[in-house]
Amino acid sequence: MANTSVVSSISRLGRVEPFNLQVARGQITMHSSVIVFGYNPDVDTSEESVWPDGGTIPHPTVASVLKISSSDANDTADGTGARTVHIVGLDGDYNEVSETVTLNGQTAVNTTNSYLYVNQFYVVTVGSGAANAGNINAGTGTVTAGVPAVLYDIIATGYNNRTTGHYCVPAGYTGYMMQGQFSAGQASGTTAVTGFLKQHGPDGVLRVGAVSTLNNGTADFTFEIPYAIPEKNCVGASAIGAANNNSVSSYFNILLIKNNGQA
Repeated sequence: MANTSVVSSISRLGRVEPFNLQVARGQITMHSSVIVFGYNPDVDTSEESVWPDGGTIPHPTVASVLKISSSDANDTADGTGARTVHIVGLDGDYNEVSETVTLNGQTAVNTTNSYLYVNQFYVVTVGSGAANAGNINAGTGTVTAGVPAVLYDIIATGYNNRTTGHYCVPAGYTGYMMQGQFSAGQASGTTAVTGFLKQHGPDGVLRVGAVSTLNNGTADFTFEIPYAIPEKNCVGASAIGAANNNSVSSYFNILLIKNNGQA
């Protein structure tokens, strides 16, 4: 059991504490940690992003007001499922914007801000069910049964948090990927899954940064010299199977550092 009577760490007594722990504790100015998990339970033979929805994450050029809605009517202000969600993303100038949205079931609620990309999306408050009853969607276009025509991000049923393997670096910052992981498996069979780490910036060119081919396994990447992601650039994981019905996950550990050296 932790000693709750001591609030200082050994670093405050002039001894050594690991740098990574100090960043996680918010003790290093202009530095922050970003953990990005992605999961796609059903990757088939066409390339898909590592997120709960099929297909690939869009790369828009114009920021848009997003429509937030659920596939289940119980995700509403006084429902048994999720009641409010928080969204953090980048506006048209790649600056970070955020807000909390009160859900209205399958009826879309517009965001106050306009978003180019979504970096965080999670449930804030819930009813008696303790989790979102349906898929909570953020997107644009016509909403049908709680699903927008163009999906930007999604919180899968029961997860209370996005599992989207995609992150965009805000303006004025550089991201340094310290570690990454890609895993894939099949309920039966031994077919291969190819995973990609892809990066793109405002030029719209999607570049492959890494490729892994797995057969019911895991690929771990630890970068002794971190993989630098410039401001206004995004990184994302995607996968394609040699056969259908593959379960795929990804993980990024990114150190975000402000560029101008001022707090």
